[in-house]
Amino acid sequence: MTAMTAMVWFDFGGVFSPPLGELFLAYEKKTGIRPDQLQGALADLGAELGESALAPIESGRMPEAEWAALLSRALGRRVPELDQSRADWARFGRQWFDGITVNAEVAAAVRTLRAEGFGVGVLSNNVREWEPYWRRIIEPAGEFDHIVDSCQHGVRKPEPEIYRLAQRTAAAGGEQCVLIDDLAENCRAAEQEGWAAVHFRSTDQALRELSAVTGVRLTQLP
Repeated sequence: MTAMTAMVWFDFGGVFSPPLGELFLAYEKKTGIRPDQLQGALADLGAELGESALAPIESGRMPEAEWAALLSRALGRRVPELDQSRADWARFGRQWFDGITVNAEVAAAVRTLRAEGFGVGVLSNNVREWEPYWRRIIEPAGEFDHIVDSCQHGVRKPEPEIYRLAQRTAAAGGEQCVLIDDLAENCRAAEQEGWAAVHFRSTDQALRELSAVTGVRLTQLP
């Protein structure tokens, strides 16, 4: 363990899961809804709500079913001719995550870090009703010391309070924490709280950078 880093926090989406673009393509295969159509509807919904389209469910302020109904209506307004019959709006998360598997190399890195004495945790913007699905996906990573889920606390990345909450949860100072996240804004917010951060752009790149931060070899590549 390095002198400073003691707690390694992993984002879920785009780190343990495939990249967001791949998730949108997988959803298209299940529903026939193209990524650009769904992304456009999400943008429209965000404009209607006056915040990120995901903020109400990621902060636990809105049930999944209510949110999904709003998204379906936004999609209908944007693409009136679109057949939405294959979309399970009542159980959006279950359909979205169906067939999705963990990034095996990231899961292995978690196990390695824990074996080397690091604390490992999940710090994620997520949805209350989706917990059974993403928990199943990360099972191959083994045990986590802490999980801080935005919907359980009413705050979400990149809001400063969620990083402070994670520190309190782990009883760790900011200088002892590192975040691995696929969104640059979340990494910048972590750094503003004194954390180290690895912006996940590819598995090889992220594990190389995390190896440098922790001093633990996390990739077999030369």
